[in-house]
Amino acid sequence: MNTLTFLLSTVIELYTMVLLLRVWMQWARCDFYNPFSQFVVKITQPIIGPLRRIIPPMGPIDSASLLVAFILSVIKAIVLFKVITFQAIIWIAAVLILLKTIGLLIFWVLLVMAIMSWVSQGRSPIEYVLIQLAEPLLSPIRRILPAMGGIDFSP
Repeated sequence: MNTLTFLLSTVIELYTMVLLLRVWMQWARCDFYNPFSQFVVKITQPIIGPLRRIIPPMGPIDSASLLVAFILSVIKAIVLFKVITFQAIIWIAAVLILLKTIGLLIFWVLLVMAIMSWVSQGRSPIEYVLIQLAEPLLSPIRRILPAMGGIDFSP
């Protein structure tokens, strides 16, 4: 039973990360003609497409993707706690799970971007999208902490 719980929890978290990545890509105005961006859109479109007709976006933030990510976080909290009631603790746990997933997504994007900047020979489509995602987060840090000797300490 614990194996099934772990597997279901992992699948839910990965799909939640993809949904949050789509929200982040729309907020950062990433190039949606990029193959990696197209992959993210194609994975999330079957669920988000019908919801976008009902739930409009709130400015640059895709509210339909955020709603589905929150619903998946509620399902993950129910799976982890093995409780089917909708008490306040489930909603609080779902918000905390969603915040943890956002933090993990930011961590992995920055880590993969830093490693790819050291290793890659040219710009790959994934690296281009990761740079577009990380730039709004890193630019305030780069103003405070300038590059020293050609080394960027911001990520």
